[in-house]
Amino acid sequence: MNQKKLVVLSGAGVSAESGISTFRDSNGLWENHDVMEVASPEGWRKNRALVQEFYNQRRKQARKCQPNAAHLALASLEKHLEVQIITQNVDDLHERAGSSNVLHLHGELSKAQSTLDPKLVYPMDGWEIKEGDKCEKGSQLRPFIVWFGEAVPMMIPAMKIAAKADFFLVLGTSMQVYPAASLIDYVPRNADKYLIDPAQPDFSLPKNLIFIQKKATEGMELFTKLILEKIA
Repeated sequence: MNQKKLVVLSGAGVSAESGISTFRDSNGLWENHDVMEVASPEGWRKNRALVQEFYNQRRKQARKCQPNAAHLALASLEKHLEVQIITQNVDDLHERAGSSNVLHLHGELSKAQSTLDPKLVYPMDGWEIKEGDKCEKGSQLRPFIVWFGEAVPMMIPAMKIAAKADFFLVLGTSMQVYPAASLIDYVPRNADKYLIDPAQPDFSLPKNLIFIQKKATEGMELFTKLILEKIA
């Protein structure tokens, strides 16, 4: 018998409970930096050293953080469902928790990218990209992060995944970041939809959506019970 497919769109609220800071918490400041200074092509052109140092510190921080109960709950659901995670997060906590199908919409902290050829992406051993670290074509390496104003190449594969969902879960994201927030529009109309978020959303919810107003870890406890009853 074919397993039902659960597609999860995860965001910063999942990582926050592991101690990873989110940039939407304080007026567009991220670790006391204006977001556009450290997460835009303009910021990179203006002050490359600042951007490199910023992501070096994010990498260093992420390596110390551990997956939390929400990450682990998603990984354990693979025993019962085909689970595909589409994440806006750039950390690897889903993978470290044991999830085997993770698509990163906005890049990955643990990889470096050529500034000359975006297709050249390299796994990193340590947490630092230094000035003078170059790709095979001799170009400086940059963080493998999709910045504001850049295309999101993984959106097309993500749309195709969303279109095959039997269950669709939005976890730890306010659905304010586009184009990621539009993924719910590609989910089949008859699929069950769930939203776990501590804040009441300021947009109208689809009719067949169950809203669980809790943080990611608590919400996943309840969601796991609901979904296991549903497929029993």
